[in-house]
Amino acid sequence: MFQKLKELEKRFNQVKEELIDPNIISDIDKLASLSKEYKELNEIMEVYDEYKNINTSILNAKEILENEKDEEFKEIAKEELASLQKKLQLIEEKLKQLLIPKDPDDEKNVILEIRAGTGGDEACLFAGDLFRMYQRFAERNNMTVEVTSYHEGSQGGYKEIIANIRGKDCYGLFKFESGVHRVQRVPDTETQGRIHTSAATVAVLPEVEDFEIQIDEKDIIKETFCSSGPGGQSVNTTYSAVRLTHIPTGIVVSMQNERSQIKNYELAMKMLKSRLYDMELQRRQNETAALRKSLVSTGDRSAKIRTYNYPQSRVTDHRINLTLYNLPAILDGDLFELIEQLRLVEANHKLNEVPA
Repeated sequence: MFQKLKELEKRFNQVKEELIDPNIISDIDKLASLSKEYKELNEIMEVYDEYKNINTSILNAKEILENEKDEEFKEIAKEELASLQKKLQLIEEKLKQLLIPKDPDDEKNVILEIRAGTGGDEACLFAGDLFRMYQRFAERNNMTVEVTSYHEGSQGGYKEIIANIRGKDCYGLFKFESGVHRVQRVPDTETQGRIHTSAATVAVLPEVEDFEIQIDEKDIIKETFCSSGPGGQSVNTTYSAVRLTHIPTGIVVSMQNERSQIKNYELAMKMLKSRLYDMELQRRQNETAALRKSLVSTGDRSAKIRTYNYPQSRVTDHRINLTLYNLPAILDGDLFELIEQLRLVEANHKLNEVPA
């Protein structure tokens, strides 16, 4: 760990020098990149400096104990040493936390996809409940939500809904939501009061910039068709809806919410790039043993991750065996405790990878 800190200290001093270089100041992109790196390194260096100061004080206290003749003064030094050693342990733990590798995708905006699974109309209603939950959670975090595509269920809710969510640390907060969500409740249509189990699938994709994913147009089949609404009726008579098929992977993306074919094409391309990026992201995660073991990451999209039990007002996250009895609050967007626990587990796994 301390070898890593020495390397970071050297890099921090380099960044400080580069930030006052006239050639760098005139390069806006380079300056922004260095400023961000400086801010991140400065946080670590402040704690590292504190560590070094405490370590120096410990050495001074030990020297007093070895050489001082005055017993009263030695007793004071002994108490001071015990206090400093406790502080040093806390600082070491803080440094370990700061050295945990950060996920570069955490700051990205996200594309949220929710699809009704088993359960017919009830699954569509549950998909609608999940979307409202995420909408409220986004609002609580000062994020914006823009629906880009949806297909309503015959009794309400959604067969499928796709939205862009933008805000600070967006992917970092939403990435643990990917997987199968299960609900246990008595549907409104159930006359005998029996509890039904339905499911919906959630996918959270990091939104990517054009330079991160390059797609050869020869690898895409573009089709246009008329947009349609509930029941199949025509929304307009122009071929504004767009369907893109990525030949190498077989990924198909459709977009029809906008009246402009150009706008639908742009949205479909953004969705396609995010899915390709996500496919590569999952491949990398599946190669990482720690993430495979933790099951907290976004690697397995087919895994059942959470159950919402209405009769018991219970929510259980199966990845970390956490059960909370505040279902109404969670469905109203209060996901903070769930996500904080998931982030803590992920951080602990990463912490184990930091050299001592």
